Amino acid sequence: MDGRDWSVFLLPYEQAVEELKVKFKTMRSELKVRESYAPIEFVTGRVKRISSILEKAKNLNVPMDRIEVGIEDIAGIRIMCQFVDDIRRVAESIRARKDLLLVYEKDYITNYKPSGYRSYHMIVEYPVQTAIGFKKVLAEIQIRTLAMNFWATIEHSLNYKYKESLPDDVRARLRKAAEAASQLDDEMSSIRQEILDAQRGFEVRSNVVSSVLSDIQKLYFYHRVREAAQFQLRFNELWEREDTWGIKQLGNDLQEAIRRAKTGGGLGGG
Repeated sequence: MDGRDWSVFLLPYEQAVEELKVKFKTMRSELKVRESYAPIEFVTGRVKRISSILEKAKNLNVPMDRIEVGIEDIAGIRIMCQFVDDIRRVAESIRARKDLLLVYEKDYITNYKPSGYRSYHMIVEYPVQTAIGFKKVLAEIQIRTLAMNFWATIEHSLNYKYKESLPDDVRARLRKAAEAASQLDDEMSSIRQEILDAQRGFEVRSNVVSSVLSDIQKLYFYHRVREAAQFQLRFNELWEREDTWGIKQLGNDLQEAIRRAKTGGGLGGG
């Protein structure tokens, strides 16, 4: 042990994790708006525990004064995707970024580990502006499907329980589960377009409903109480019938009613 102040040492890593999470979440939102689909499902991040850093340094024979370069995943970001193809897309986007430097990549999807572990890892150098100056830190970005992540989470828990010495029967069952997770990913990829069409259809319907209800509230704001109540009754009937086309038409009628309300035309009243 070198007597370092670990809370101070970890501050740049904590900052890097928070900034990277915000940036990848922003990338997800922007792609959602631009392309109506984002390859990123959600983003998480963490800073490695001190005990885990020390244990890894010991296992890798990394001297205490070399921890910053010898242990590359003190800052960790995990990006979850729906489909395997999305992982490639996200990796391409990260390679193209100018706010970080790609150090190297590890493709554990094409070349999965003997245990069955599958994931795509990218080691990056990320610059943070701290209170006392500029600092570059290493961070590991793991990109996975939801199925890969489920399996990896279970394996991590079991490795912790058995202290990395899994019984042979547990190891074999984990490998079998990894194959099942991979087959699930393959199956989902084969019906990708159907899944995306269904999700887009749901989202369109959700957006239309939100817009209609918001416009009804606008009519109340313009004191068109009777008109707003009539629109609400029409919406309730269409909603019960699951008539999406009818709700869209109702939205058009609402826009016209709001236009009239703004100009003071038509009938209102309360």
